[in-house]
Amino acid sequence: MVNKVTTATVIGLNAYRVDVEVDTTRSNPMISIVGLPDAAVNEARDRVRSATRNSNLTFPSGRVIVNLAPADLKKEGSNFDLPIAIGIQVEEEVLTPEQVKDYGFIGELSLDGSIRGVNGVLPLVIGLKSFGIKNVIVPADNAKEAALVDGINVFGAANLGEAIDNFIETPIKQTIVDIEQYLKDGFSLDYGYDFKDVKGQQKAKKALEIAAAGGHNMLMFGSPGSGKTLMAKCFPSILPPLELSEALELTKIYSVSGLLSSDEPLVRFRPFRPVHHTASPVGIIGGGTNPKPGEITLAHRGVLFLDEMVEFPRNVLEVLRQPLEDGEVAISRAKHSIKYPAKFILLGAMNPCPCGFLGDKEKQCTCSEFQIQRYLAKLSGPLLDRIDLQIEVPRLTSDELLNYKGTEETSAQIRERVVKARKIQVERYKNDGILTNSELTPQLVKKYCQIDKAAEEMFRIAIVKYQLSGRRYDRTLKLARTIADLENSEIITQMHLMQALQYRMFNQDDIYKR
Repeated sequence: MVNKVTTATVIGLNAYRVDVEVDTTRSNPMISIVGLPDAAVNEARDRVRSATRNSNLTFPSGRVIVNLAPADLKKEGSNFDLPIAIGIQVEEEVLTPEQVKDYGFIGELSLDGSIRGVNGVLPLVIGLKSFGIKNVIVPADNAKEAALVDGINVFGAANLGEAIDNFIETPIKQTIVDIEQYLKDGFSLDYGYDFKDVKGQQKAKKALEIAAAGGHNMLMFGSPGSGKTLMAKCFPSILPPLELSEALELTKIYSVSGLLSSDEPLVRFRPFRPVHHTASPVGIIGGGTNPKPGEITLAHRGVLFLDEMVEFPRNVLEVLRQPLEDGEVAISRAKHSIKYPAKFILLGAMNPCPCGFLGDKEKQCTCSEFQIQRYLAKLSGPLLDRIDLQIEVPRLTSDELLNYKGTEETSAQIRERVVKARKIQVERYKNDGILTNSELTPQLVKKYCQIDKAAEEMFRIAIVKYQLSGRRYDRTLKLARTIADLENSEIITQMHLMQALQYRMFNQDDIYKR
């Protein structure tokens, strides 16, 4: 008789149901696994056999055939070990089909029978719930992560024997997690950097506040030592806490990437991903033979920081253009296409020239015009068009360095304003499927970014003077919307629009004439 056990597999961030069908025949002792298994799944034959025997359970003396249905879906990973072992125990009549029919099983087996944690448990459990499964047995190390899913009973098993005893003698205690408490704990974390320690640079601090409030991209350029990197490291400390939907989405990403620990089942704070300029395009956007999320997806709902941005190869920077526009990245392969979310704040820092001192009041630039143009040419016009705030961070004067009195605003004070502005946006867009001003579509820009007659006349002049593109026009209005939200103003005034325009796109001539 053929017996079935339910599990799932993950492709991208989505789970697909897999029925583990087990049958035995009188033949030479062996296990055959069919249904497009990869190497890790095929190796389950030896792990399951040893784990079963070392758990003092019976193992068929003949041939065991395991079919992972549907057969045309690629199966990857080691999370099929436990459902295969359970299916064999049903075939051996240690368990009955009725006992396991409402259960899903996920887990990798060690040779001694213990159950190891696996990647991607959260999307797997979410998928099993959508398939109508009411209970799931997962590795004990993944139990808290799985318990984040509401509406399904989660049981964490430490070993195969414990998973079997759950149906016979000793039920496993259900794992329950307080998600709201996790999020509150994440908001109170110490980030290690605080804006109170940043001397001067009031304009840059204000721009970073606007970027945090509306989710806008930002580029800082200036002489070495002016504080660009320090302010970037302080930036996470003013970001608002995660919404529950954001936290769960991030946790799915980090679960699939294997970046969750058993003690931290929920991503509680916005990611800050600093990337070195030697990173490859695949490392940035994701992909590979078995596609995995890249840095832009790991920075989803957080920050991707590119220090020394112009040192990145141009082809690496250019792959950011489409994700910055669409908020997602599509990775196409022969058999399927995978989409990963990528709604992140791009935060860049760069010097104005190769030597770093173009326009510096203290040191003279030693670069030729050709060197400067070649250096800046790595930042293409289309890429700059997608960066909302572009500001100069000048060298600090001796007075600013020596007369520091520690009276600067703290990150907590700035964050309080950012949180208020974000709450306004969440309430405004609750029926539009977005969370921040930076996500506004052209249609929503028309709806929520209305300006008065005086602002319109001023904007008309600015469009001609600065040669604003259609994209830049929309992004300026989004930026003005955020500035108005920080001032708790429902109307975008001429002053808000003027402030947004001061962060206009620079070009090579702007920097060279400094």
